[in-house]
Amino acid sequence: MKVKNELLPRERVKMAIEHQEPDRPPIQFYATPEVKKLLTDYFKGQDLKEVFEVDFRYVGPKPLKKPKKPLPGSGIDMYDMWGAGYKNSPYHLDAIDMSGTYPEPVYLPFANFKTMDEVENYPWPSPDDFDYSVIPDQIKRNEGFAIVLGNAGIPDIINGAGVRGRGMAQLLMDIALQDEVGISIIDHRVNFWYEYLRRGLEAGQGKIDIVHLGEDLGTQKGLMVSPEMFDSFFRPRYQRFFDLAHSYGAKVWLHSCGSTYFLHSRFIEMGLDVLDSVQTEPANMDPERLKREFGDKLTYCGMIDTQRLLPYGTVEECRAVARHRIKVIGKGGGYIFCPSHDIQIDAPLENILAIYEEATGKKFM
Repeated sequence: MKVKNELLPRERVKMAIEHQEPDRPPIQFYATPEVKKLLTDYFKGQDLKEVFEVDFRYVGPKPLKKPKKPLPGSGIDMYDMWGAGYKNSPYHLDAIDMSGTYPEPVYLPFANFKTMDEVENYPWPSPDDFDYSVIPDQIKRNEGFAIVLGNAGIPDIINGAGVRGRGMAQLLMDIALQDEVGISIIDHRVNFWYEYLRRGLEAGQGKIDIVHLGEDLGTQKGLMVSPEMFDSFFRPRYQRFFDLAHSYGAKVWLHSCGSTYFLHSRFIEMGLDVLDSVQTEPANMDPERLKREFGDKLTYCGMIDTQRLLPYGTVEECRAVARHRIKVIGKGGGYIFCPSHDIQIDAPLENILAIYEEATGKKFM
């Protein structure tokens, strides 16, 4: 239901992505579990999506299988569905007396694969391992919001098959040398995720607005891979996903960290609708430059810096940047208000509240 003259979240998102200026930029929210707990405690258990007026709701199939359990004393706390093993690594920040854990991959299942037999005999996950019939009810319960299928880990070649599967250095060598074992590992994952999304879109019956994908293609100083390698290897694989989403009437949302400036024209040629989570600290990622050069064709999500601004800036500096993104980058549409990555626990609470006060017009402090 609309309130006063405000748009429904789904309408607001549609306008922004189509480069029309809505009543306010759509709002997204990313944070680590520790930050979510800090904020949930502050708001006395309220749903943070409602507090911060997040315009997006995620849907997805129900897993029918559970990952294998680690053996006692193995040094592994959990496995993912691909067989990668993780250890919960603790940390403590003395300055703010806050602690937490991060799951670090300590067992990479494909690291020592040498032959195609090893690849073909591996117990790969199947799209049949999920129940897609739950998606229509999820959509119905989130009527009026922009409905999203997927996440930044799909298909996420460099992180998923590399950092959590084969090792990043080995994976990049596999791609550069066209190693058949490494390429086959990548394509097993890519093909799984393609069918997973296809079935999800089919179950969504045309009511899924956005397909969320991810691939970290940038570093702090430049691209992770050359434009030529992107064209020859990554582009054809991602084009399949872009075309799939568009064939069901959904927009394409791609996460990438780092400096990706030299791929933006290619993203546009491929039909990318939204680039997320746009960092402003890496080279060539000045928000006004991106808006000026590509902002009429590509929607940017992010640009609220989590490297320096949120952890080290003053409240007024945070407010000023938030206002700039809303008024300047959001002018004419093409902008989604969001931190440039998960907000970390070193960001002061008042800085987080300040940026979302600017975005929502509410008072939280």
